[in-house]
Amino acid sequence: MVQRAPHVTKPAIVLDIDETSLSNWPAYRLNGWGRVLVGGCDLEKGPCSIRAWQMLGTSKALPPTLALAKRARAMGVAVFFISGRPAALKDVTERNLRAQGYEPTGVIVLPEGAAFTSAVDFKAPERRKLREAGYTIVLSMGDQQSDLDGGYAERTFKLPNPVYFLP
Repeated sequence: MVQRAPHVTKPAIVLDIDETSLSNWPAYRLNGWGRVLVGGCDLEKGPCSIRAWQMLGTSKALPPTLALAKRARAMGVAVFFISGRPAALKDVTERNLRAQGYEPTGVIVLPEGAAFTSAVDFKAPERRKLREAGYTIVLSMGDQQSDLDGGYAERTFKLPNPVYFLP
């Protein structure tokens, strides 16, 4: 990013959110490291569904990703987040990101009522839209290979995620 960004028009990075930019590990710990998709969130004893946890808007930033995003912004690089979170979580997600120190250029979540077999089916077309808007995506980073597949980024980086796999 540091070397490439000054040489392209409208440089941008694209970051996934969950387990890339923000951590949901407190919820997973309450669930014995299982992924609970529906229900409430009992912060004392568990269980804690992932969506209820995300609705709290208290996820902590992953420090290396936050440092990357801050460096990008300091260099004039746009910082976009593309997440498979549902549309109902967009506002709380944006507030959570900002509260943790991120300065997003844009936050893109699943459209209302959308369903995809793979994150690739949603995320790659969203990156394409950014390219069509004139951005050069110099870096894309996520914790699932499906966050990165499908093109439209010059470099991709996959972070490890020992808790879950998404197609």
